Parts: sequence; C-alpha cells; structure tokens
Amino acid sequence: MVITLFIIITIGFMVIRLMPGSMYADDADMTAAQMEILRAKYHLDKPIPVQYGIFLRDLVLKGDWGTSIKMYIGVPVFDVLKMKIPVSMYNNLFSLLISLPIGVLLGIIAAVRKNSIVDYTTSFMVVIFISVPSFIFATLLQYYAAFRSGWFPIIYEASATGFAKLHSLTLPIIALSLGPIARVTRYLRAELAETINSDFMLLARTKGLTEAQAILRHGIRNSLVPLANVVIPMFTHIMSGSMVIERIFSIPGMGGLMVSSINNTDYPLTLAVLIFYSVVSLVTVLVVDLAYGVIDPRIRIGGRHIE
Repeated sequence: MVITLFIIITIGFMVIRLMPGSMYADDADMTAAQMEILRAKYHLDKPIPVQYGIFLRDLVLKGDWGTSIKMYIGVPVFDVLKMKIPVSMYNNLFSLLISLPIGVLLGIIAAVRKNSIVDYTTSFMVVIFISVPSFIFATLLQYYAAFRSGWFPIIYEASATGFAKLHSLTLPIIALSLGPIARVTRYLRAELAETINSDFMLLARTKGLTEAQAILRHGIRNSLVPLANVVIPMFTHIMSGSMVIERIFSIPGMGGLMVSSINNTDYPLTLAVLIFYSVVSLVTVLVVDLAYGVIDPRIRIGGRHIE
C-alpha cells in the first residue's frame, strides 16, 4: 500500500505541475514582482523534481500537506479537508447503508424466484440503474421531487441540522444508491442462483433441511464470499460518483472541492484531495482481503495450514 501510494502521489504531483498555465497567470490584480514573491514562497520557481522533493519531505517529516494558494489562501489544505470530509462521508455512508440491505434482499428474491415475473422485473430495473449514470437520476429527482413537487429542498441546506440535514440529503443519497443497489442485486442473484443448484445444497436438503433453511444457512453465506469483492469497493465507487452529485445539489463536500480546485488551479489542494481518495481506495482493497477470512473461516484455516 505504501509503495502504491508513493507511485500515485509521484505521478499525480508531476501531472498537476506539468499542466499548462500558471497558478497566478490569470490574476490580473498582481504585478510581476508580486507573482515572483509568491512563486518563491511556494517553491514554484524551482525545478519540478526539487518541488516534489520539498513536498515529500514536508509530508513525511512534518505531516504538512501544503497550503491552499487560491481558494482558501494561506489555509493548510489538511484543515480544508477536515471541513469537507464530514459532509461527504455522511452522504456516502448513508448511501452505502441503504444500498447493501436493499441490494441483498432483491438479489435473494430474484435468485429464489428465478425465471419468474419478479426475476424479470428485477433484472430489467437492474439494467436501467446500471446503464444510466447517477447524475441523470439526480437531475430527474431534483426536478420532479424537489422543483415540481416541493417534497425536498432543491439544493443542500448547509445550515440544517438533525433531521432537516438528512431531509436535504435524501435526493443525493437516493441518486447515489441506485447504481450500487443494482450491482449488488445482479451479482448476488447470479451467485446465489448458481449456488442453489450446486451439489452441497442438494445434500443439505436430503439431510432434512427445507429449501429456505438450506438457502439461509448455506447458500447465502457461500454467495457472500465473492460478493465481498464487489460490496466493499462500492464505497469508493460511491465517493467517485458523488463528485458530480455534490455539484448538482451544491453540497460542500470533497467532490465539489476536487472539481473547484482544478478549475481554480489550486494545485496543492487538488493533490491533497487526490491523496485522500487514493488512501480510501487502498484501504478498501485491504479490507476486501481481510473480509474474505471473516466471511469464510475456511480461508483462515487454509492460510494457517500453508504457513
């Protein structure tokens, strides 16, 4: 993970610094002398490899992520992230908590009622939710459920607290949840339908278990092992999808921050957001590997046997 993160930071830093234009090129209020002073202050007058060495030294030795130079002038970018992360995490975690139980329930129903009208209807909706981007659903929800009906706020109410805050985030959460629900449903339906027809399920029923008992005790558990590879990284997918959703609903979170920092050429802030998303992605990969042993103890036993 450390090596991978180092490679991501290196490539990200170089690409951002090599982008055309200057961070102060579009500031007509600055004189040439003022620009030179700022370039020297933030080490922008040095070669890119030297800039990278200074950034890496400050990050590793001092925990200094840099300072925002355009959007939040003089504010450490880590402090900016601390302001933005809670809103995004609130939105993304609720989307994940909604997606998992609904997706698992629909997947089980579709697998048990395979080739029925319920299965065909579920499969049709799954195709729609996977094929259509989340921002299309967000726009439709915003127009019909907020603008036309008035059931929800059109944009996020930053000053809201408690239930009012959740109410203003309902539409973004629904828009972010539809795609993950479809992915979990499709994957679990395929895995469970195959598991139901396997030999060990037949053996379980011949031992006296009803079909429902066999599915609950054996079928679902065996189907969840490969599903972990889809469910856990889903958090990263939801976060990447929230970049556009947050812009649509004016949510002051990490997604909007990434887009705004690029548009405003606030490169230290852009790099900090990139590092945050990279760390989240790498942690989810680690959690997937650890989850295999939690879901299926045979994996842990096999690992000890090899050792």
